[in-house]
Amino acid sequence: MLYTCVLIAQGMVAAVNLLIPQLAASALHPSPGELLWAVDAYVIVFAALLIPAGALGDRYGRKGALLSGLALFAAGAALSAPARDPAVLIAGRGLCGAGAALIMPATMSVLVHLTPPARRPQALATWTLSAGLGGLAGNVGGGLAGEFLTWRALFWAVVPLAALLALAVARAVPRTAPRPDAAVDPLGALILAGALFSVVYGIIEGPAYGWSSAQVLIAFGAGAALLAAFAGYALRAARPLLDPRIFASRRLRAGALGIGAAFFGLFSLFFVNAQYLQYAKGFSPAQTGFAIVPLTVGMALVPRFGARLQQRTGPRLPVGLGLVLIACGLLLVSTVGARTPYPVYACYLLVMSVGTGLCAPSLTMTVVSALPAHQAGLGSGLNTAAREIGAALGVAVVGTVLASRLHGGPAAGAVHAAGFTDAMGVALRTVAAVLLVASAAVVSGFREPRERRSAAAGGQGAS
Repeated sequence: MLYTCVLIAQGMVAAVNLLIPQLAASALHPSPGELLWAVDAYVIVFAALLIPAGALGDRYGRKGALLSGLALFAAGAALSAPARDPAVLIAGRGLCGAGAALIMPATMSVLVHLTPPARRPQALATWTLSAGLGGLAGNVGGGLAGEFLTWRALFWAVVPLAALLALAVARAVPRTAPRPDAAVDPLGALILAGALFSVVYGIIEGPAYGWSSAQVLIAFGAGAALLAAFAGYALRAARPLLDPRIFASRRLRAGALGIGAAFFGLFSLFFVNAQYLQYAKGFSPAQTGFAIVPLTVGMALVPRFGARLQQRTGPRLPVGLGLVLIACGLLLVSTVGARTPYPVYACYLLVMSVGTGLCAPSLTMTVVSALPAHQAGLGSGLNTAAREIGAALGVAVVGTVLASRLHGGPAAGAVHAAGFTDAMGVALRTVAAVLLVASAAVVSGFREPRERRSAAAGGQGAS
Protein backbone atom coordinates (compact mmCIF):
# COMPACT_ATOMS: atom_id res chain seq x y z
CA MET A 1 0.00 0.00 0.00
CA LEU A 2 3.02 2.29 0.32
CA TYR A 3 3.39 2.21 -3.45
CA THR A 4 -0.31 3.06 -3.87
CA CYS A 5 0.17 6.13 -1.67
CA VAL A 6 2.98 7.26 -3.98
CA LEU A 7 0.85 6.60 -7.05
CA ILE A 8 -2.04 8.72 -5.76
CA ALA A 9 0.18 11.62 -4.71
CA GLN A 10 1.90 11.72 -8.09
CA GLY A 11 -1.32 11.10 -10.01
CA MET A 12 -2.93 14.31 -8.81
CA VAL A 13 -0.09 16.29 -10.38
CA ALA A 14 -1.17 15.09 -13.82
CA ALA A 15 -4.92 14.61 -13.44
CA VAL A 16 -5.93 18.27 -13.28
CA ASN A 17 -4.01 19.09 -16.47
CA LEU A 18 -6.54 17.09 -18.51
CA LEU A 19 -9.43 18.88 -16.79
CA ILE A 20 -8.32 22.41 -17.66
CA PRO A 21 -10.88 22.85 -20.50
CA GLN A 22 -13.71 21.65 -18.23
CA LEU A 23 -12.59 23.87 -15.35
CA ALA A 24 -12.34 26.88 -17.68
CA ALA A 25 -15.94 26.36 -18.81
CA SER A 26 -17.31 25.53 -15.36
CA ALA A 27 -19.58 27.59 -13.13
CA LEU A 28 -16.49 28.76 -11.25
CA HIS A 29 -15.66 31.05 -14.19
CA PRO A 30 -11.96 31.19 -13.29
CA SER A 31 -9.76 33.85 -14.83
CA PRO A 32 -6.68 32.63 -16.76
CA GLY A 33 -4.54 33.40 -13.70
CA GLU A 34 -6.88 31.54 -11.34
CA LEU A 35 -6.92 28.56 -13.70
CA LEU A 36 -3.13 28.51 -13.70
CA TRP A 37 -3.05 28.60 -9.90
CA ALA A 38 -5.59 25.78 -9.68
CA VAL A 39 -2.96 23.64 -11.42
CA ASP A 40 0.20 25.13 -9.89
CA ALA A 41 -0.81 25.49 -6.23
CA TYR A 42 -0.38 21.75 -5.73
CA VAL A 43 3.10 21.65 -7.29
CA ILE A 44 4.41 24.76 -5.56
CA VAL A 45 3.33 23.73 -2.05
CA PHE A 46 4.42 20.14 -2.70
CA ALA A 47 7.93 21.17 -3.76
CA ALA A 48 8.38 23.82 -1.07
CA LEU A 49 7.50 21.51 1.85
CA LEU A 50 9.20 18.28 0.78
CA ILE A 51 12.49 18.67 2.66
CA PRO A 52 10.94 19.97 5.94
CA ALA A 53 8.27 17.25 5.71
CA GLY A 54 10.95 14.56 5.36
CA ALA A 55 12.74 15.92 8.42
CA LEU A 56 9.48 15.89 10.42
CA GLY A 57 9.07 12.20 9.61
CA ASP A 58 12.60 11.46 10.81
CA ARG A 59 11.98 13.33 14.08
CA TYR A 60 8.47 12.22 15.04
CA GLY A 61 8.05 8.92 13.15
CA ARG A 62 7.48 8.10 9.48
CA LYS A 63 4.18 6.25 10.00
CA GLY A 64 2.68 9.28 11.74
CA ALA A 65 3.92 11.55 8.96
CA LEU A 66 2.35 9.26 6.34
CA LEU A 67 -1.01 9.15 8.14
CA SER A 68 -0.96 12.93 8.57
CA GLY A 69 -0.20 13.35 4.89
CA LEU A 70 -3.10 11.14 3.85
CA ALA A 71 -5.43 13.10 6.17
CA LEU A 72 -4.32 16.43 4.64
CA PHE A 73 -4.65 14.96 1.16
CA ALA A 74 -8.23 13.87 1.82
CA ALA A 75 -9.09 17.20 3.46
CA GLY A 76 -7.74 19.11 0.46
CA ALA A 77 -9.79 17.00 -1.96
CA ALA A 78 -12.91 17.42 0.22
CA LEU A 79 -12.38 21.19 0.17
CA SER A 80 -11.84 21.29 -3.62
CA ALA A 81 -14.73 19.07 -4.70
CA PRO A 82 -17.67 21.32 -3.66
CA ALA A 83 -15.83 24.61 -4.35
CA ARG A 84 -18.02 27.44 -5.59
CA ASP A 85 -15.19 29.93 -5.85
CA PRO A 86 -11.77 29.59 -7.55
CA ALA A 87 -10.01 30.69 -4.35
CA VAL A 88 -11.49 27.71 -2.48
CA LEU A 89 -10.38 25.31 -5.21
CA ILE A 90 -6.87 26.78 -5.12
CA ALA A 91 -6.73 26.48 -1.33
CA GLY A 92 -7.84 22.85 -1.54
CA ARG A 93 -5.17 22.10 -4.13
CA GLY A 94 -2.53 23.66 -1.89
CA LEU A 95 -3.71 21.54 1.05
CA CYS A 96 -3.44 18.41 -1.13
CA GLY A 97 0.11 19.50 -2.02
CA ALA A 98 1.01 19.76 1.67
CA GLY A 99 -0.34 16.23 2.20
CA ALA A 100 1.67 14.91 -0.75
CA ALA A 101 4.81 16.53 0.70
CA LEU A 102 4.38 14.37 3.81
CA ILE A 103 3.41 11.23 1.87
CA MET A 104 6.30 10.99 -0.59
CA PRO A 105 9.30 11.17 1.80
CA ALA A 106 7.54 9.02 4.40
CA THR A 107 6.87 6.16 1.97
CA MET A 108 10.45 6.10 0.73
CA SER A 109 12.01 6.34 4.18
CA VAL A 110 9.75 3.55 5.52
CA LEU A 111 10.93 1.37 2.63
CA VAL A 112 14.57 2.19 3.37
CA HIS A 113 14.00 1.37 7.05
CA LEU A 114 12.20 -1.93 6.45
CA THR A 115 14.25 -3.28 3.53
CA PRO A 116 17.63 -5.01 4.01
CA PRO A 117 20.50 -3.12 2.35
CA ALA A 118 20.95 -5.76 -0.35
CA ARG A 119 17.33 -5.37 -1.48
CA ARG A 120 17.07 -1.59 -1.27
CA PRO A 121 17.89 -0.92 -4.94
CA GLN A 122 15.02 -3.22 -5.98
CA ALA A 123 12.61 -1.63 -3.47
CA LEU A 124 13.53 1.85 -4.65
CA ALA A 125 13.12 0.71 -8.25
CA THR A 126 9.54 -0.28 -7.44
CA TRP A 127 9.00 3.04 -5.64
CA THR A 128 10.22 4.82 -8.80
CA LEU A 129 7.84 2.71 -10.88
CA SER A 130 4.95 3.75 -8.63
CA ALA A 131 5.82 7.40 -9.09
CA GLY A 132 5.88 6.92 -12.85
CA LEU A 133 2.62 4.99 -12.85
CA GLY A 134 1.13 7.91 -10.91
CA GLY A 135 1.49 10.01 -14.03
CA LEU A 136 -0.40 7.35 -16.00
CA ALA A 137 -3.12 7.07 -13.35
CA GLY A 138 -3.50 10.85 -13.30
CA ASN A 139 -3.79 11.07 -17.07
CA VAL A 140 -6.27 8.21 -17.30
CA GLY A 141 -8.33 9.38 -14.32
CA GLY A 142 -8.36 12.98 -15.50
CA GLY A 143 -9.27 11.93 -19.03
CA LEU A 144 -12.15 9.71 -17.92
CA ALA A 145 -13.48 12.37 -15.56
CA GLY A 146 -13.22 14.99 -18.31
CA GLU A 147 -15.19 12.89 -20.77
CA PHE A 148 -17.74 11.01 -18.68
CA LEU A 149 -17.96 12.74 -15.30
CA THR A 150 -16.99 16.13 -13.90
CA TRP A 151 -13.89 17.57 -12.31
CA ARG A 152 -15.71 17.46 -8.95
CA ALA A 153 -16.09 13.67 -9.23
CA LEU A 154 -12.31 13.29 -9.44
CA PHE A 155 -11.80 15.12 -6.14
CA TRP A 156 -14.67 13.32 -4.40
CA ALA A 157 -13.15 9.97 -5.42
CA VAL A 158 -9.89 10.86 -3.67
CA VAL A 159 -11.54 11.25 -0.25
CA PRO A 160 -12.60 7.61 0.37
CA LEU A 161 -9.48 6.32 -1.37
CA ALA A 162 -7.22 8.28 0.99
CA ALA A 163 -9.29 7.09 3.96
CA LEU A 164 -8.92 3.43 2.90
CA LEU A 165 -5.17 3.87 2.44
CA ALA A 166 -4.88 5.47 5.88
CA LEU A 167 -6.72 2.50 7.41
CA ALA A 168 -4.40 0.06 5.62
CA VAL A 169 -1.30 1.98 6.73
CA ALA A 170 -2.54 2.12 10.33
CA ARG A 171 -3.02 -1.65 10.38
CA ALA A 172 -0.07 -2.91 8.33
CA VAL A 173 2.85 -0.48 8.52
CA PRO A 174 5.02 -0.85 11.63
CA ARG A 175 5.99 2.27 13.52
CA THR A 176 9.53 3.52 13.22
CA ALA A 177 10.98 4.88 16.41
CA PRO A 178 10.92 8.68 16.60
CA ARG A 179 14.35 10.23 16.82
CA PRO A 180 14.43 13.25 19.15
CA ASP A 181 17.98 13.91 17.95
CA ALA A 182 16.85 14.35 14.31
CA ALA A 183 16.98 17.99 13.28
CA VAL A 184 13.70 19.72 12.44
CA ASP A 185 15.00 23.29 12.82
CA PRO A 186 11.77 25.34 12.44
CA LEU A 187 13.58 28.54 11.41
CA GLY A 188 15.72 26.72 8.86
CA ALA A 189 12.64 24.89 7.55
CA LEU A 190 10.78 28.18 7.15
CA ILE A 191 13.66 29.82 5.29
CA LEU A 192 14.21 26.81 3.00
CA ALA A 193 10.49 26.41 2.26
CA GLY A 194 10.28 30.09 1.40
CA ALA A 195 13.31 29.80 -0.89
CA LEU A 196 11.93 26.76 -2.74
CA PHE A 197 8.48 28.38 -2.97
CA SER A 198 9.98 31.51 -4.54
CA VAL A 199 12.15 29.62 -7.03
CA VAL A 200 9.38 27.23 -8.14
CA TYR A 201 6.88 30.13 -8.33
CA GLY A 202 9.26 32.02 -10.62
CA ILE A 203 9.81 28.96 -12.81
CA ILE A 204 6.10 28.25 -13.18
CA GLU A 205 4.99 31.85 -13.70
CA GLY A 206 7.82 32.75 -16.09
CA PRO A 207 5.96 31.67 -19.25
CA ALA A 208 2.78 33.47 -18.17
CA TYR A 209 4.23 36.82 -17.08
CA GLY A 210 7.50 36.87 -19.05
CA TRP A 211 10.96 36.09 -17.73
CA SER A 212 11.83 39.78 -17.40
CA SER A 213 8.61 40.75 -15.60
CA ALA A 214 8.73 42.26 -12.12
CA GLN A 215 6.85 39.30 -10.57
CA VAL A 216 9.28 36.72 -11.89
CA LEU A 217 12.45 38.72 -11.19
CA ILE A 218 11.29 39.44 -7.63
CA ALA A 219 10.51 35.73 -7.12
CA PHE A 220 13.96 34.65 -8.31
CA GLY A 221 15.66 37.40 -6.34
CA ALA A 222 13.80 36.40 -3.19
CA GLY A 223 14.62 32.74 -3.80
CA ALA A 224 18.33 33.46 -4.24
CA ALA A 225 18.44 35.67 -1.16
CA LEU A 226 16.62 33.10 0.97
CA LEU A 227 18.84 30.26 -0.26
CA ALA A 228 21.91 32.30 0.64
CA ALA A 229 20.40 33.12 4.02
CA PHE A 230 19.63 29.45 4.61
CA ALA A 231 23.17 28.38 3.69
CA GLY A 232 24.69 30.96 6.03
CA TYR A 233 22.32 30.03 8.84
CA ALA A 234 22.78 26.26 8.37
CA LEU A 235 26.59 26.53 8.42
CA ARG A 236 26.40 28.21 11.84
CA ALA A 237 23.55 26.18 13.36
CA ALA A 238 24.37 23.34 15.75
CA ARG A 239 21.71 21.03 14.24
CA PRO A 240 20.61 22.39 10.86
CA LEU A 241 17.71 20.98 8.85
CA LEU A 242 20.03 20.40 5.88
CA ASP A 243 23.78 20.88 6.15
CA PRO A 244 24.98 22.50 2.88
CA ARG A 245 28.28 20.65 3.29
CA ILE A 246 26.60 17.44 2.10
CA PHE A 247 26.73 18.90 -1.41
CA ALA A 248 30.51 18.63 -1.30
CA SER A 249 29.86 15.04 -2.41
CA ARG A 250 30.19 14.81 -6.19
CA ARG A 251 27.88 11.82 -6.26
CA LEU A 252 25.14 13.59 -4.35
CA ARG A 253 25.37 16.58 -6.67
CA ALA A 254 25.31 14.29 -9.70
CA GLY A 255 22.37 12.30 -8.34
CA ALA A 256 20.27 15.38 -7.60
CA LEU A 257 21.09 16.94 -10.98
CA GLY A 258 20.33 13.65 -12.74
CA ILE A 259 16.92 13.31 -11.09
CA GLY A 260 16.09 16.90 -11.95
CA ALA A 261 17.28 16.39 -15.55
CA ALA A 262 15.23 13.20 -16.07
CA PHE A 263 12.02 14.84 -14.88
CA PHE A 264 12.88 18.03 -16.77
CA GLY A 265 12.61 15.91 -19.92
CA LEU A 266 9.60 13.84 -18.87
CA PHE A 267 7.41 16.75 -17.79
CA SER A 268 8.21 18.76 -20.88
CA LEU A 269 6.56 15.89 -22.76
CA PHE A 270 3.64 15.70 -20.29
CA PHE A 271 2.94 19.39 -20.88
CA VAL A 272 2.57 19.04 -24.67
CA ASN A 273 1.29 15.45 -24.87
CA ALA A 274 -2.39 16.18 -24.16
CA GLN A 275 -2.37 19.25 -26.39
CA TYR A 276 -0.76 17.38 -29.30
CA LEU A 277 -3.13 14.42 -29.08
CA GLN A 278 -6.23 16.62 -28.83
CA TYR A 279 -5.28 19.54 -31.09
CA ALA A 280 -3.35 17.69 -33.79
CA LYS A 281 -4.72 14.14 -33.59
CA GLY A 282 -8.30 14.93 -32.56
CA PHE A 283 -8.32 12.52 -29.59
CA SER A 284 -11.02 12.80 -26.94
CA PRO A 285 -9.98 13.44 -23.30
CA ALA A 286 -10.38 9.74 -22.43
CA GLN A 287 -8.41 8.61 -25.49
CA THR A 288 -5.71 11.11 -24.58
CA GLY A 289 -5.47 9.71 -21.06
CA PHE A 290 -4.98 6.16 -22.32
CA ALA A 291 -2.68 7.17 -25.18
CA ILE A 292 0.19 7.82 -22.77
CA VAL A 293 0.17 4.18 -21.56
CA PRO A 294 3.28 3.26 -23.64
CA LEU A 295 5.27 5.69 -21.50
CA THR A 296 4.75 3.38 -18.53
CA VAL A 297 5.83 0.14 -20.22
CA GLY A 298 9.53 0.79 -19.76
CA MET A 299 8.91 2.22 -16.29
CA ALA A 300 7.20 -1.06 -15.35
CA LEU A 301 9.66 -3.51 -16.89
CA VAL A 302 13.07 -1.82 -16.84
CA PRO A 303 13.67 -0.43 -13.29
CA ARG A 304 14.56 -3.81 -11.80
CA PHE A 305 17.00 -4.42 -14.65
CA GLY A 306 18.42 -0.94 -14.10
CA ALA A 307 18.86 -1.68 -10.38
CA ARG A 308 20.68 -4.97 -11.14
CA LEU A 309 22.89 -3.21 -13.70
CA GLN A 310 23.75 -0.57 -11.12
CA GLN A 311 24.75 -3.26 -8.62
CA ARG A 312 27.06 -4.86 -11.21
CA THR A 313 28.63 -1.81 -12.87
CA GLY A 314 27.90 1.13 -10.59
CA PRO A 315 25.49 3.94 -11.43
CA ARG A 316 27.40 5.57 -14.27
CA LEU A 317 26.30 3.23 -17.10
CA PRO A 318 22.54 3.01 -16.34
CA VAL A 319 22.34 6.73 -15.53
CA GLY A 320 24.20 7.90 -18.63
CA LEU A 321 22.39 5.52 -20.98
CA GLY A 322 19.01 6.28 -19.44
CA LEU A 323 19.33 10.07 -19.68
CA VAL A 324 20.53 9.84 -23.29
CA LEU A 325 17.53 7.64 -24.18
CA ILE A 326 15.15 10.21 -22.66
CA ALA A 327 16.78 12.91 -24.80
CA CYS A 328 16.58 10.68 -27.90
CA GLY A 329 12.89 10.04 -27.23
CA LEU A 330 12.27 13.79 -27.04
CA LEU A 331 14.08 14.31 -30.35
CA LEU A 332 11.95 11.59 -31.94
CA VAL A 333 8.70 13.08 -30.59
CA SER A 334 9.78 16.49 -31.90
CA THR A 335 9.44 15.12 -35.47
CA VAL A 336 5.75 14.14 -35.24
CA GLY A 337 2.92 15.91 -37.00
CA ALA A 338 -0.83 15.64 -37.39
CA ARG A 339 -0.45 12.73 -39.84
CA THR A 340 2.03 10.72 -37.77
CA PRO A 341 0.43 7.31 -37.01
CA TYR A 342 -0.21 6.83 -33.33
CA PRO A 343 1.79 3.53 -33.18
CA VAL A 344 4.87 5.47 -34.30
CA TYR A 345 4.27 8.06 -31.60
CA ALA A 346 3.81 5.25 -29.08
CA CYS A 347 7.22 3.79 -30.02
CA TYR A 348 8.83 7.16 -29.37
CA LEU A 349 7.21 7.23 -25.94
CA LEU A 350 8.58 3.74 -25.32
CA VAL A 351 12.14 4.96 -25.90
CA MET A 352 11.66 7.61 -23.21
CA SER A 353 10.12 5.12 -20.80
CA VAL A 354 13.04 2.68 -21.17
CA GLY A 355 15.46 5.53 -20.44
CA THR A 356 13.54 6.52 -17.32
CA GLY A 357 13.40 2.94 -16.07
CA LEU A 358 17.16 2.56 -16.52
CA CYS A 359 18.34 5.70 -14.75
CA ALA A 360 15.76 6.44 -12.06
CA PRO A 361 16.62 3.65 -9.55
CA SER A 362 20.35 4.47 -9.59
CA LEU A 363 19.73 8.19 -9.21
CA THR A 364 17.28 7.69 -6.35
CA MET A 365 19.61 5.28 -4.55
CA THR A 366 22.50 7.72 -4.94
CA VAL A 367 20.68 10.59 -3.25
CA VAL A 368 19.02 8.53 -0.49
CA SER A 369 22.22 6.65 0.40
CA ALA A 370 24.20 9.87 0.65
CA LEU A 371 22.66 10.54 4.07
CA PRO A 372 22.74 8.28 7.16
CA ALA A 373 19.81 5.93 7.76
CA HIS A 374 18.31 8.08 10.53
CA GLN A 375 17.94 10.90 7.96
CA ALA A 376 16.22 8.75 5.35
CA GLY A 377 13.17 11.03 5.34
CA LEU A 378 15.32 14.08 4.69
CA GLY A 379 17.15 12.26 1.88
CA SER A 380 13.91 11.17 0.23
CA GLY A 381 12.57 14.72 0.57
CA LEU A 382 15.67 16.03 -1.19
CA ASN A 383 15.23 13.38 -3.91
CA THR A 384 11.60 14.32 -4.55
CA ALA A 385 12.31 18.07 -4.37
CA ALA A 386 14.87 17.62 -7.17
CA ARG A 387 12.19 15.81 -9.21
CA GLU A 388 9.60 18.54 -8.74
CA ILE A 389 11.98 21.41 -9.50
CA GLY A 390 13.16 19.60 -12.64
CA ALA A 391 9.54 19.00 -13.65
CA ALA A 392 8.62 22.66 -13.14
CA LEU A 393 11.64 23.73 -15.21
CA GLY A 394 10.66 21.39 -18.04
CA VAL A 395 7.14 22.82 -18.16
CA ALA A 396 8.51 26.36 -18.00
CA VAL A 397 10.96 25.89 -20.88
CA VAL A 398 8.41 24.19 -23.14
CA GLY A 399 5.72 26.72 -22.24
CA THR A 400 8.02 29.63 -23.01
CA VAL A 401 9.04 28.29 -26.42
CA LEU A 402 5.44 27.46 -27.31
CA ALA A 403 4.26 30.93 -26.32
CA SER A 404 6.99 32.60 -28.36
CA ARG A 405 6.29 30.47 -31.46
CA LEU A 406 2.49 30.48 -31.29
CA HIS A 407 2.04 34.16 -30.42
CA GLY A 408 -0.90 33.56 -28.16
CA GLY A 409 -0.11 30.30 -26.41
CA PRO A 410 -1.42 26.80 -27.02
CA ALA A 411 -4.94 28.07 -27.80
CA ALA A 412 -3.60 29.46 -31.06
CA GLY A 413 -2.29 26.02 -31.95
CA ALA A 414 -5.76 24.56 -31.43
CA VAL A 415 -6.86 26.43 -34.54
CA HIS A 416 -3.80 25.54 -36.61
CA ALA A 417 -2.55 22.06 -35.77
CA ALA A 418 0.48 22.45 -38.02
CA GLY A 419 1.49 25.59 -36.15
CA PHE A 420 1.26 23.78 -32.85
CA THR A 421 3.28 20.74 -33.92
CA ASP A 422 5.97 23.01 -35.40
CA ALA A 423 6.25 24.94 -32.13
CA MET A 424 6.18 21.70 -30.13
CA GLY A 425 9.06 20.33 -32.21
CA VAL A 426 11.22 23.38 -31.53
CA ALA A 427 10.37 23.27 -27.81
CA LEU A 428 11.21 19.57 -27.42
CA ARG A 429 14.47 19.91 -29.35
CA THR A 430 15.44 22.73 -27.01
CA VAL A 431 14.69 20.54 -23.99
CA ALA A 432 16.62 17.60 -25.49
CA ALA A 433 19.69 19.79 -26.07
CA VAL A 434 19.65 21.03 -22.46
CA LEU A 435 19.14 17.46 -21.23
CA LEU A 436 22.15 16.17 -23.18
CA VAL A 437 24.38 18.87 -21.66
CA ALA A 438 23.07 18.02 -18.18
CA SER A 439 23.64 14.31 -18.87
CA ALA A 440 27.32 14.94 -19.58
CA ALA A 441 27.66 16.78 -16.26
CA VAL A 442 25.87 13.99 -14.39
CA VAL A 443 28.03 11.23 -15.90
CA SER A 444 31.14 13.26 -15.07
CA GLY A 445 29.96 13.48 -11.46
CA PHE A 446 29.88 9.69 -11.19
CA ARG A 447 33.45 9.35 -12.42
CA GLU A 448 35.84 7.98 -9.82
CA PRO A 449 38.49 10.49 -8.69
CA ARG A 450 41.88 9.92 -10.32
CA GLU A 451 43.63 9.13 -7.05
CA ARG A 452 41.03 6.46 -6.17
CA ARG A 453 41.40 4.83 -9.60
CA SER A 454 45.17 4.88 -9.23
CA ALA A 455 44.95 3.28 -5.79
CA ALA A 456 42.60 0.60 -7.11
CA ALA A 457 44.91 -0.12 -10.03
CA GLY A 458 47.88 -0.31 -7.67
CA GLY A 459 46.03 -2.75 -5.44
CA GLN A 460 45.20 -4.98 -8.38
CA GLY A 461 48.81 -4.89 -9.56
CA ALA A 462 50.06 -5.84 -6.11
CA SER A 463 47.73 -8.78 -6.00
